Amino acid sequence: MSADARLLEVLNKLGITLPPAPKPAGVYKPLVVIGNLAYLSGHGPLKADGTLMTGRVGDEIDQQAGYDAARQTGLALLSTTKATLGSLDRVRRVIKTLGMVNAAPDFKNHPAVINGCSELFAEVFGPDHGVGARSAVGMGSLPGNISVEIEVIFEIEP
Repeated sequence: MSADARLLEVLNKLGITLPPAPKPAGVYKPLVVIGNLAYLSGHGPLKADGTLMTGRVGDEIDQQAGYDAARQTGLALLSTTKATLGSLDRVRRVIKTLGMVNAAPDFKNHPAVINGCSELFAEVFGPDHGVGARSAVGMGSLPGNISVEIEVIFEIEP
């Protein structure tokens, strides 16, 4: 099954729609292709209605809400990828994911939050190609008080 078809399956299972590809909020490109690598700028948890999921994990929201925000951020990353490349089927594999969690100082479970995105990628691209290297770190704040920000590098078909 193609990555585009698996994404539709995931969206139907979750009862959600893909958010629109976010517009840059500054001077940067959302996705840059160099050779067979696609570098995606940091994305936040953009919902289909254009709003963002906000709140500091471990303070204003709980770990599950952070996980949900990371999954939503993964959907925003996939939306940008699909809009720019034309199809998720051009993605060969996830190379690297950097997940930043807007976390209370005493929150210590950042990897469990970023799993929301990582598990989505594994569902869409498969357990071999959808799982890459990863870092999950806590931040004192993120723009607009978003709950997570995630950037990713994909290997793609030229």
